[in-house]
Amino acid sequence: MKFSVFQMEVIPGNPKQNKDKVEKWVREVIQNERPDTIILPEMWTTSYTLPKLNVLADDMGEPTKSFLSKLASEYHVNIIGGSVANKEGDKIYNTSFVFNSHGELVYEYSKIHLVPMLDEPLFLTGGTKKVETFMLDGIKIGLIICYDLRFPELARSLALAGAEVLIVVAEWPTARKQHWTSLQIARAIENQMYVISSNNIGSLDGVDYAGTSMIIDPWGEVLCQGSDTNEETITGVLDVARVSEVRKNVPIFESRVPNLY
Repeated sequence: MKFSVFQMEVIPGNPKQNKDKVEKWVREVIQNERPDTIILPEMWTTSYTLPKLNVLADDMGEPTKSFLSKLASEYHVNIIGGSVANKEGDKIYNTSFVFNSHGELVYEYSKIHLVPMLDEPLFLTGGTKKVETFMLDGIKIGLIICYDLRFPELARSLALAGAEVLIVVAEWPTARKQHWTSLQIARAIENQMYVISSNNIGSLDGVDYAGTSMIIDPWGEVLCQGSDTNEETITGVLDVARVSEVRKNVPIFESRVPNLY
């Protein structure tokens, strides 16, 4: 499967301009790269304009779900829709929507772990549903959002459920860039699966974002990596057979003794 990742500079507080930017990018990347699946970053409609989210957030996923569904079906591409601020009743969640190439919603996940360093818990509510795997074109995939990356139990639970690819959508700051790259490589090695990330660039309210979106193979080798400052596309082709090969050569899942942990 061929993945294209949008390392995007989000325009703070302007969903319409960001959707126009994404639509233009999708059109161009389909023409130039012809990927099977595209990936957007975290909070790509608004950025972290947390005090304004009561006004800017989607309502039960709309209008973003309809926007992504239309793009997916029009361009016959799977879309892992980063995440957006999503209002459900009196609560706002940080939610990701995944669509297949027919425009059908195949998975929805709200970020469980909220970032205290960025005051996320003051404005958002953490998700309460467990992560699950989903299928795109016969590949079993898991998805986590930004700060979730720091919790190895989450990625491991997806690997144990059979995930061959882990997607990480993020708005990860430059101040912790070393953690961003190191943790992704660790998650790939310890779970013997591909890790693909989409991170923002730019800055907001004195916080710079680290870019450095990555595609990492199950051996921990970085196949593609974005810069830390440029809006760009990174594209890679995954050989999913590599997952079972690595798991056979170093059989960590067979060696686990969870009753002693």
